[in-house]
Amino acid sequence: MELLYYPGCTLAQRAPQLDETARAVMRALGVELKELSDWNCCGAAFPLIQDNLMKLLAPTRVLIQAEKEGGGPLVTICPECYNVLKRTEKFLADNPEAKQKICDFIEEGYEGRTRVVHLLQVLRDEVGFDKIREKVKESPSLKVAPYYGCLVLRPSAEVGIDDPEDPRILEGLLEALGCEVVDFPKRIDCCGSYQALAAGDAALRASGEIVSAAVRLGAEALVLPCPMCHFNLSRASEKLSTEEGLPSVQVLYFTEVLAQALGVEPIPRGVR
Repeated sequence: MELLYYPGCTLAQRAPQLDETARAVMRALGVELKELSDWNCCGAAFPLIQDNLMKLLAPTRVLIQAEKEGGGPLVTICPECYNVLKRTEKFLADNPEAKQKICDFIEEGYEGRTRVVHLLQVLRDEVGFDKIREKVKESPSLKVAPYYGCLVLRPSAEVGIDDPEDPRILEGLLEALGCEVVDFPKRIDCCGSYQALAAGDAALRASGEIVSAAVRLGAEALVLPCPMCHFNLSRASEKLSTEEGLPSVQVLYFTEVLAQALGVEPIPRGVR
């Protein structure tokens, strides 16, 4: 199986381990992620003002490019990219006049044949957790707390890859890999996101509560899909360990744990 793939700016520049392990594990599962030949930044945030069509030019262009290269599923991993592209897909489908204005400005046509999906959905719906379980070579000896964050679940009517209040997709994957998965009540809490730049102390407190809860439950690792969450939770874990003596908890991408379980390179340093 070959699927179109949009890595986005963060994976291309700041989180290469997420990109590299994703490509490696999908290849091991019989899926080739074919990177879009010409892509641009998605814009990083979906505009809250509905008539601000200029903010939708960048993500619309990504959807148009995917349609040019075959349409159908467009896989992404970064929750920010997923959130923006998926909401843009729905907005264009629901607002044909706005879509026409955007396409006229870009000077490109768009039929709406691109369907944005998150890699976790591909693993669950296309590959299947049962098949993944069969391919496990080394179950990670980790007690893990799954962490979703905000952007792959909310707003649920537009982007939700699972139940926004009781998601199970990460749990299902980690259980298939043989991890010991804790019941983690803070799995859908916000880590502070970009407030790490505007209000660093507030973001650190939010992330610290998540890390502290994982430690109290005996988790050795927080497993997640998001580079922004990875940054915030890693920083909080380091601070709590250094300043308050809490046990250190690893912060890992789900693709890193999957890579170790499948025995494929690159295997990340944290789960060897």
